[in-house]
Amino acid sequence: MLQAETLRPMNPTEHKIFLKILQAIVGTNNVLTEGDLSAWELDWRKREQGKALAVVRPGSTEEVAAVVRACAAAQISLVPQGGNTGMVVGSTPDASGRQVVLSLSRVNRIRQMDAANLTVTVEAGCVLQALQEACEAAGFLYPLSMASEGSCTVGGNLGTNAGGTQVVRYGNTRELCLGLEVVTAQGEIWNGLSGLRKDNTGYDLRHLFIGSEGTLGVITAATMKLFPSPKSMMTAYASLPSLDAAVDLLGLAHRHLSSGLTGFEVMGEFALSLVRKHFPQQHVPFSGKDPFCVVLELSDHDSEAHARTLLESLLEDALQDGCVLDAVVAENISQARALWHIRESIPLAQAQEGLNIKHDISIAVSRIPDFVRETDAAIQAAFPGARMVNYGHLGDGNLHYNVQAPEGADAEAFLRDQEKPMNALVYAQVDAYSGSISAEHGIGSLKREKLAEHKSPVAISLMRSIKQALDPDNRMNPNRVLKI
Repeated sequence: MLQAETLRPMNPTEHKIFLKILQAIVGTNNVLTEGDLSAWELDWRKREQGKALAVVRPGSTEEVAAVVRACAAAQISLVPQGGNTGMVVGSTPDASGRQVVLSLSRVNRIRQMDAANLTVTVEAGCVLQALQEACEAAGFLYPLSMASEGSCTVGGNLGTNAGGTQVVRYGNTRELCLGLEVVTAQGEIWNGLSGLRKDNTGYDLRHLFIGSEGTLGVITAATMKLFPSPKSMMTAYASLPSLDAAVDLLGLAHRHLSSGLTGFEVMGEFALSLVRKHFPQQHVPFSGKDPFCVVLELSDHDSEAHARTLLESLLEDALQDGCVLDAVVAENISQARALWHIRESIPLAQAQEGLNIKHDISIAVSRIPDFVRETDAAIQAAFPGARMVNYGHLGDGNLHYNVQAPEGADAEAFLRDQEKPMNALVYAQVDAYSGSISAEHGIGSLKREKLAEHKSPVAISLMRSIKQALDPDNRMNPNRVLKI
């Protein structure tokens, strides 16, 4: 039976000896115990501040394994951490002062790019944007893309099975991964970096670790899929009368663009109004005119002229059908980036507006309009004046269904007093629509209790069995994902 983590106090002598062991493994400068450690101890949303026994920064897989063995011998739990950009308080230490934060920031090399195999082998601490740029320079596309790509890491992407803006074409991080290198809870190194697309030799272990949020082992490297760089990428921005129209437009886009459709993001008017308010330097097309807008992207392997013809044909049909009210097509890369930047600025604008209640949910695309109508009405009835910040990856059914405090209300008090009943209402609606309470952000500690309520008992039992088998002492990121 998997036991809750037990914390045995360390006396000063044991503490000193343990730190010296860690320093001998990674170097004195890479064991941090003093000064401002908030970059590692404070979660990205600034909801929880933990206290680490030490922040340890190994420089290789072998050093990671040695640190894990040292922590196991000392009965110290580990919190693996990438860029610390998570949304569910899953990569920061608790307040006990008894957990080691294992920062993968120095394990960050791109080991190999295999052009013939269309793969890249990269270490877990590599920042996503650095990987994107290296692949682009070599003539390839690494398609994972999200607002935090300048600071999130490949290991964190894998640990949470991150999604992003191009899932509609390329899938979540899981679909991009062909192999992993993992340090187990016992400090052994599993090398599964073959990069094979076909390997039917038993259980597919990589899928256990992807999305496990560091609770089963430490991902130290991965072999990821690459794609030829498209000849042209075209971006359009359209205003729509309703979410139903957005679903209709998505269907048209699939028919017109087929696999060339790489991104399809929907944004509610209030979400866009926050961007206009807090980032007035950005030009938001059709400001305040219509209830929803969409930004969509076409990747084409023929030519720019061919891509433009396809996109303009789509928009002409959409305007005729009435599912689009107005539209613009980016004329160059700079304009395209500006349009995408509007979408990427929504989370930052919402943070500027104040503390808020976030829901990262997925619903079948066909049912999203009814879900939003019904749930919006229920929220207004139960929480009068609540402001809906509704946006997300409509192309794959993932909504960031967020709620801002009423205008002029105390946002901190709203979060404190209303988060639990708000979550209960929204998640009950998600269940009624056969959806998921976490689409791409993971579970962490923030949704741990909710997972047990909304996942089947059989699924929870199977997950516990896996945790017991791989981490019987509950030392790997304890009290995350599963309620022990």
